[in-house]
Amino acid sequence: MLRENINDLIALSVVAEERSFTRAAARLNVSQSALSHTIKALETRLGLRLLTRTTRSVAPTIEGEDLLLTLGPCFETIEARLQALTDSRGEPSGTVRIVSTDYAIDKLMWPKLAPVLENHPRVNVEFVVDYGFTDLASAQCDAGVRYGEQVSEGMIAIRIGPDERMVCVGSPAYFAARGRPETPQQLSEHRCINLRLSTHGALYAWEFEDEDGKDIRVKVDGQICFNTINPVARAACDGYGLALVPEGLVDAEIASGQLELCLEQYCPYFPGFHFYYPSRERPSSAFQVVLDALRERA
Repeated sequence: MLRENINDLIALSVVAEERSFTRAAARLNVSQSALSHTIKALETRLGLRLLTRTTRSVAPTIEGEDLLLTLGPCFETIEARLQALTDSRGEPSGTVRIVSTDYAIDKLMWPKLAPVLENHPRVNVEFVVDYGFTDLASAQCDAGVRYGEQVSEGMIAIRIGPDERMVCVGSPAYFAARGRPETPQQLSEHRCINLRLSTHGALYAWEFEDEDGKDIRVKVDGQICFNTINPVARAACDGYGLALVPEGLVDAEIASGQLELCLEQYCPYFPGFHFYYPSRERPSSAFQVVLDALRERA
């Protein structure tokens, strides 16, 4: 009975996390009908309805949520203990799930992690690309990467990159045809390449700073919009408008003359990328390998 209950409770936990029987079944490597039968059997034994099912979603009932709040810490304790036993064998192992932007992955994390992971074949890293302020717990991520000023309070944050700035760039052909803005406010007269943020679906408001250190936020307009930053820079190179992008993303294009800077005096530096994660008593050996690889060296 104990083994049956544990297996069923694990199934319940996964369905609640995924909010979907289809995704949970794939994760547990069982059929959707078998998983549905498991949950129904658990509800029958307990005499309680634990999940509310609709044609579009699955969510815990009040009783289900209460049970899951009890189960979560128990499963975490068991998992941590099993990881500790694995770590004691001396070879780092496990999976680390990190949420980040593709720019931070390409330009910063992957160059640091690639040679280290080659020496640790049992350490797995899963990257989740998201431009929103992702909650680590709900996204089932161990850590995230954000600019220093964006890290939430209560998180442990380790610098993994130098200070950065967002720069406004355009192609020589664009400037020849349309001129250069002299102030951020003049961007309303220009074609700009927008970035749509995933958190609330809004367009990213371009951020600048005047000579007195006062923030300037400008909503821009243009023909093209993306939800990741790399194609924004590419479209700027192709002359489709001005772009506000991390300087490190386009340093090669600026050096080669494909892109030119404008409004540079309004583009301040800010704290660079930080690797952040919740407080934990003893990180896994895999997590420690990733942290050591990413940490910014003086």
